[in-house]
Amino acid sequence: MKSNNIIVGVLLAATSLTGCTDFLNQDPQDFVSEAVYFKTAAQFTAGANNFYNKAISWSSQDNSQIYDWMDYGTDISGFQNDYGRGIAQSVTADISWRNPYKYIRENNLLIEKAAEYTGAQSEIATPLATAYFFRAWQEFFLLKRFGGVPIVTRSLDVTYEELNAPRNSRYEVFAQILADLNKAIATGLPAESSIAVADKGHISLEAAKAFKARVLLYEGTWEKYVVNKTDGNGTSIGAGTVGYSAANSALYLAEAKSLAKEIIDGTTFQLFDHRDKLGNDNYFYLFNLEDASSNPGGYTKADNKEFIFYSVYDYTNRKGNANLTHTKPISPSRKMMDMYLCTDGLPIQYSPLFKGYQNMTDEFDNRDLRLTATVKRPLKQYWGWGLATDGGGAQYAKSFENSGLTFDYRFVPDLRTGGTNGYVGRKFTTESKNRETTQESFNYPQIRLAEIYLIYAEATCELNGGTITDGDLDYSINKVRARAGVSSLTNALIAPYSDLTLLGEIRRERALELFGEGQRFDDLKRWGIAEAELNHSVCGVVVIDMEYATALSPLDNKAIYLASGYKYQPLAVDEVVSSYAGIVPSKKGALVTDNKESRQFAIDDYLSPIPTDEINLNPNLKQNAGW
Repeated sequence: MKSNNIIVGVLLAATSLTGCTDFLNQDPQDFVSEAVYFKTAAQFTAGANNFYNKAISWSSQDNSQIYDWMDYGTDISGFQNDYGRGIAQSVTADISWRNPYKYIRENNLLIEKAAEYTGAQSEIATPLATAYFFRAWQEFFLLKRFGGVPIVTRSLDVTYEELNAPRNSRYEVFAQILADLNKAIATGLPAESSIAVADKGHISLEAAKAFKARVLLYEGTWEKYVVNKTDGNGTSIGAGTVGYSAANSALYLAEAKSLAKEIIDGTTFQLFDHRDKLGNDNYFYLFNLEDASSNPGGYTKADNKEFIFYSVYDYTNRKGNANLTHTKPISPSRKMMDMYLCTDGLPIQYSPLFKGYQNMTDEFDNRDLRLTATVKRPLKQYWGWGLATDGGGAQYAKSFENSGLTFDYRFVPDLRTGGTNGYVGRKFTTESKNRETTQESFNYPQIRLAEIYLIYAEATCELNGGTITDGDLDYSINKVRARAGVSSLTNALIAPYSDLTLLGEIRRERALELFGEGQRFDDLKRWGIAEAELNHSVCGVVVIDMEYATALSPLDNKAIYLASGYKYQPLAVDEVVSSYAGIVPSKKGALVTDNKESRQFAIDDYLSPIPTDEINLNPNLKQNAGW
């Protein structure tokens, strides 16, 4: 008999996972029945540790569901996903529905067993808080993907009425998320400063507050800009509007700002800024920290005070196993390249520092360090990785010419077969000699301090009707810009330009700082602009009448660009790419890698379809509009 995925069973690990090695090896090896488990505090700790590998990360089984090929490049999934193009189809089954409910059942089971625990509740306070946190984490995933879903707060069996329950509204689901996070915060999570080195990566009190700030910003802006356009009536379609209040948006934004301020003022976390030793590649090394050999400054993961909540990886116990460096999945589009500011803090259309596109390297000059650190500049030398790939990994004590190999380390764009847009990203790649393909083991950032600065700035600007003081900008977003080598955002800086707004620039900053970290799709939807942003051509380098058109590769003395390799002709005219006028149009002559005619994103695509297998099993589940 086929069973509803809401009641998919789980058996938890019998062994205690208390050390660093055990914390990383979270997949259960030995099993016992639920009836005899959760008798000791150590078993509760082991059960809670098992939740950590259920958040999407490098080697997560849900990794394919990070659907972030959007308007400005590739994100972690590294492919043009149909969701972002508005051409996805209804599905019979979806692990993005099935797995969260499976994981929620595990959370519910621990919460129920905690109520039966015969010892002191203080002994299991942290595992219990962890269960509440991760239940909220999975509920939020479901909310973003599907909108309103059935709320399940107990471990179900086949006789429970929840199996045939209708969908709760998104407003009821969000209230449940807040309730769970409030319990996690109040129940017994340790402060980050009190977590032992061997246990780093476990949920801290600050991490729960940071996550709560994220979800409050998300829902506060969703209810401001999208409101109930996707809800349906809850009877024949969608999940309905039960629990909606127009007053909630401002309340959520205010609390998001307050929580962000609390974390910032706490000073536990700091931006990773070691430009004194790492130079302009500082931002690049933040995302590939492993041992001291992974960067020229000799820094390790222990030197990263920016990550607030992260998935822990380790070369011995939990490799990334995701082909990150080989595939270089996080690469920008023409739009993203043009979104990066010049060092004077101005967009390229207004900055006198912008050099244009005539030569292949021109657009890299005088630009944001996040661009130059994570996007390969043509003809610049870059280390490979491992013992032999692309010349082998970094030898920081040597120059490229003295590496001991006869190898040309220069990056040369290859525009011959249509397999690239000309830009190759470096974010989440390694140059270590000690790492081969799939062995990269840098930690996966779930929430980091830079995002908290961005939350504070965005929430403040939203609450103040699109305005924000220079003092609040300096307190938040300008700290992130300073690390990127970009002048501060001020009211005076953008005042001469009628198409630039403070909110637009804060949103730009969010796109730049969090590029490739799985948030862009959700941002575009919560701002209510996804259909205005996603239905433009996705483009690459500018080739027509530029150096790319005639350049020969120094590697083989053949043309870098062949028009015959591409499905679409380069842009015939400048093409607007954004609903925000402050983003410059893509320039005539740019390569087209995905034509706007193949992109059909609409309001119906803000939510994914409920899997039809689930509706067949429970007819009380009503489908989202348009599916």
